[in-house]
Amino acid sequence: MTLLPSAPPSSVQPTWTPVCALRDILPGLGVCALVRGEQVAVFHVAGQVYAVGNRDPYTGANVMSRGLTGSYTRSGETRVKVASPLLKHAFDLETGESLDDPATALPTYPVRVEGGDVWIGSAV
Repeated sequence: MTLLPSAPPSSVQPTWTPVCALRDILPGLGVCALVRGEQVAVFHVAGQVYAVGNRDPYTGANVMSRGLTGSYTRSGETRVKVASPLLKHAFDLETGESLDDPATALPTYPVRVEGGDVWIGSAV
């Protein structure tokens, strides 16, 4: 079992939902999955898998899975981001933080890849 990226510590253990095979997510792109009633954008970028909320907090549209991925540098560290396909607001894929407004963020979800399948964790 591989966890990618590591989820922040929590006293609540997530419930894991299989969403797709890793091969179904082309590198650099995202897909949308319904996890316990929530739309989740799942990305395969730079050999890692990330999951964030699919709802763009700036427009209210469920479009983040169609966003453009890339990288940026913060404090000398290269990180990965996704830009909304509508207004191009960018978000850190690991933390969900908006690069335009630190007070705005996408929810993030723990991810694991097991047996070639992508699993998303959510609180019960």
